[in-house]
Amino acid sequence: MPTEGGKTDMERTGLFSEMGYISVGDKYVSQFNRPFNEAASKNRQMLSGGSKILSDLQAGYFDPHFERIFEGEGYVNLNQMRRRYMMEEAKKNLGKAFLPSSGDKKPCGLGSYYGTIGGPVPFFSALSKPREKYQAPGKNLYTNPGKKGTGYGYANVTIGKQFSHSADFYDAPKLNYKRDNEEHLRLLKGSPFKLNLYPREYFDSNPYFSEKPLPPIKKEEKKVLLSVPFKPSSPGKKDGGMKAGTFDPYPSHSADPYVVKLAKHISRKDEKIFHPPSGPKSRPVESIMTLNVRR
Repeated sequence: MPTEGGKTDMERTGLFSEMGYISVGDKYVSQFNRPFNEAASKNRQMLSGGSKILSDLQAGYFDPHFERIFEGEGYVNLNQMRRRYMMEEAKKNLGKAFLPSSGDKKPCGLGSYYGTIGGPVPFFSALSKPREKYQAPGKNLYTNPGKKGTGYGYANVTIGKQFSHSADFYDAPKLNYKRDNEEHLRLLKGSPFKLNLYPREYFDSNPYFSEKPLPPIKKEEKKVLLSVPFKPSSPGKKDGGMKAGTFDPYPSHSADPYVVKLAKHISRKDEKIFHPPSGPKSRPVESIMTLNVRR
């Protein structure tokens, strides 16, 4: 098919001729009846003969007969060679085997050398080492004999100078208080202030005292008691679906018109009734056992 440039598809692809089709003129074969491998059912096939099992027979090997690695070598008995080697090693021994005179000795406690090979060690002995005789050094040179006493109650034993004596009277606080009190009384002018009133619990003898005149005394009214009890003229009437048993007469009929319904008042947004939002809704929840079974 020519293109816009004037070249055909074959010229544009670069092929000399159009490729031929393989299946032209072949008979239709359904894919259900078509064999998987047609070559396997035609002519003779290669047969491997099956796998061989390793055994003492020659059939388990690749070679037709058993081939030896060495030809003409002598037979060697390994047990005999091992015994000869042991005999040669035994000839190297200078004497008999060492046998201890007795069994192993066990120690009888901590710090004991019983049962050891070397015995006690003199460096770890608990005995004291020999020492030279102690000679005391000579006395120090004294220029002045030491002062006796510890400093408490002893004179001239401290580093500094001795304090001078100051007399302290025994009753000095008492004499000072007496002198101050006399000076205080001297400065007073007259006797102490005293009230002439007798101390009482309240300011007045009667806390409820009032100068206003009292109101007149109320007289108690005597109630007149009736000697005969009150009895109604007739027994009480029962309500029989009318006003027969009431104190007042039956009211007169008044023709009242029906109450006219009020017009519906459209309120504003802020005057609407508050409706709380609905709570969380329930939803199906799988059990823990079901989740574990799925896992």
